[in-house]
Amino acid sequence: MQVANIRPFTLEVPQAALDDLKARLAATRWPEKETVDDWDQGMPLAYAQELAAYWRDEYDWRRIEMRLNALPNFLATVDGLDIHFLHIRSANPQARPLILTHGWPGSVLEFLDVIAPLSADFHLVIPSLPGYGFSGKPDIAKWSVEHIAAAWNALMGALGYDRYFAQGGDWGSAVTCAIGVAHGDHCAGLHVNMVVGAPPPEMMGDHSEAEKAYLARFQWYQAKDSGYSTQQATRPQTIGYALTDSPVGQMAWIVEKYHGWTDCGHQPGGQSIGGHPEKALPKDAILDTVSLYWLTASAASSARLYWHSFRSFATGEIHVPTACSLFPNEIMRLSRRWAEGRYRNIVYWNELERGGHFAAWEQPELFVAELRNAFALMEL
Repeated sequence: MQVANIRPFTLEVPQAALDDLKARLAATRWPEKETVDDWDQGMPLAYAQELAAYWRDEYDWRRIEMRLNALPNFLATVDGLDIHFLHIRSANPQARPLILTHGWPGSVLEFLDVIAPLSADFHLVIPSLPGYGFSGKPDIAKWSVEHIAAAWNALMGALGYDRYFAQGGDWGSAVTCAIGVAHGDHCAGLHVNMVVGAPPPEMMGDHSEAEKAYLARFQWYQAKDSGYSTQQATRPQTIGYALTDSPVGQMAWIVEKYHGWTDCGHQPGGQSIGGHPEKALPKDAILDTVSLYWLTASAASSARLYWHSFRSFATGEIHVPTACSLFPNEIMRLSRRWAEGRYRNIVYWNELERGGHFAAWEQPELFVAELRNAFALMEL
């Protein structure tokens, strides 16, 4: 896979786009209030109106734009598509290369608080997935998880990293695992904070108490929280019209997941017990990512990753050294004995007491410690 034209990149959102956002927020046509007293029907009207008003009147996009521009941003043309990435070279002569991959509804922003501590030990490459953020939007139906894994492997080689480590959560976990499956000659080891796989059939009749809790969490997700996935995997273009036209629509589509997937107050089965996204993430941080999706009009292009990948999702065995960190409110949590059916060389396994799906964002100090402990057990 060819990588060409690596060049510096500066974020410059036009003021007209920010003015248009404010005008659209002011002109929102609201639905009636939900008929329940929690999030069971989706994002409550009162909180949606509160967050939209803050977005319109107080939120400052230029703050996060300046923070991103203070880092070394680049674009590279990979297999004909522009890929945005951060590249932070460590001053440590013993530093080792590490590529970090986000998922949906995430972005490179979720790694901002871990860059400084991790760059003490690692050269960091943090790309935006195709169709996300400031990466290009694919116009050919080929950018599956496996294709992205090949692109990331090619990008690391073009940057001078013939051997490297890989880390990811959500779609980033799937991409990282695909790197481990297909590119073990270059990937020296991986770390995931969402362990993707299925319990072996022969173990399904004898569950530990912890495994019963894992299944309850995932069953709740499938029954009550996965409608977005079905829509994006089957009709991403259709939902794209609504979300690209309405900032409040885009906001609600994303923030609902920050409520359901962060460690913000949930029962083991996944049901909310007074959970609120701002118990896990600051209001400005929530709107930073929502704004990034809105300002880049990436609702449809980001959703298409589901359409591409759910059609032919590879789950081959992984033999490179693997580290797994399980945070308590993760969507999918496998027990170690379940995971060993796919991850054939687990060298590090830890189950933490706090944190959720967006581990680096929610618990940056724990996340950094997990990566340091994990990769200390691996060699290039």
